[in-house]
Amino acid sequence: MDRLVERCAGLDVHKDSVAATVRVPRKDGQRLQETRTFPTTTRGLLTLADWLASYGVTLVGMESTGCYWKPVYYVLEERFECWLLNAQHLRNVPGRKTDVADSAWICQLLEHGLVRPSFVPPKPIRELRDLTRYRKAQIEERVREVQRLDKVLQDAGIKVSSVAAETLGVSVRRMLDALVAGTHDPEVLAELARGRLRQKLPALQDALTGRFRSEHHGLLVSQILAHIDYLDETIATLSARIEHVIAPFSRERELLQTIPGVARLGAEVLIAEIGVDMSVFPSDAHLASWAGQCPGNHESAGKRRSGKPRKGSKWLHKTLTESAKAGARSKGTYLSAQYGRLRGRRGPGKATGALRHSILIAAYHLLEQKVPYQELGADYFDRRRSTEQRTRRLVRQLEQLGHTVTLQPLAA
Repeated sequence: MDRLVERCAGLDVHKDSVAATVRVPRKDGQRLQETRTFPTTTRGLLTLADWLASYGVTLVGMESTGCYWKPVYYVLEERFECWLLNAQHLRNVPGRKTDVADSAWICQLLEHGLVRPSFVPPKPIRELRDLTRYRKAQIEERVREVQRLDKVLQDAGIKVSSVAAETLGVSVRRMLDALVAGTHDPEVLAELARGRLRQKLPALQDALTGRFRSEHHGLLVSQILAHIDYLDETIATLSARIEHVIAPFSRERELLQTIPGVARLGAEVLIAEIGVDMSVFPSDAHLASWAGQCPGNHESAGKRRSGKPRKGSKWLHKTLTESAKAGARSKGTYLSAQYGRLRGRRGPGKATGALRHSILIAAYHLLEQKVPYQELGADYFDRRRSTEQRTRRLVRQLEQLGHTVTLQPLAA
């Protein structure tokens, strides 16, 4: 095989240690291979960097092992070109797996150009990604706490969620605080309602009549409400920090928000997950493949088997799903027309997947060309066919229903 990299190193990364193998040329024309093991402390990684530099290494490859590759990558990227490699592309011969053998195998694959690097965003995007992912985790935890709150209320016979549109709206929160404080009179509690909820006072009084016990349900509700307040404060703090970190990419965020269904938080997650530099992806199809938003290829002997998508970022997948569902509900847009066109034939799941793909492709071109989203219109799929084709199709459908169709053009 051709040798593409003259001086390279392969790393097998673990939590407490990293096995490093270097392959460099010798004076006699052969290849010198050396292997050492280093601790993954900062001091140990600096020693590893000095050891690699002593051999004149120009390219370092490592397997993406959990989160343990990150400190190794971040220390070495300042001095070497580092490649993060997909573990599925590094399968070795069974029965010969050791840390030293793995590092040597990675080094040989790197030397002959048999692997490709995974996408690792630059440092500002990585920091933004950490913030958006943690904020999303806190938002999901808040949703779970609200669900736990409703379960406790159902156990106490309090059916306020059946009357109020929001389980924890402003009016409901006032009622819950009064319940925890010891007020159990349904009429007094119902009078705390505000806005349109006051139109439902009789139903609200019935819903607030239950078996709420302060020593049991009151304790649980008070702790849940305190946890929700803490989560609200955490989410607000993270959002303020995200607003500061994303300031250099505010223009890109505004462009992404022009896509139907993509809100402010969704645009921030898109930037955090795929970055703003689209030159790292050769085309929009490569981005869709990397994100796991297109079918895979599995063909053998001329037969095409299951082509399920690869696993991409779950954070990106969640955001694209939320944006796709919002885009499907938009009025008079290409995305809503695409969803309606596919939902009847393939079902809502497939239709949502198609919208995820469309939104991601649109985001690629918006970030690449720095232009806002151009709406194609709800009649885009109709305009692709000529008037004669659409007329024949509609006439054929009416004839299949048992009607005789006579066409007469309208006067100009």
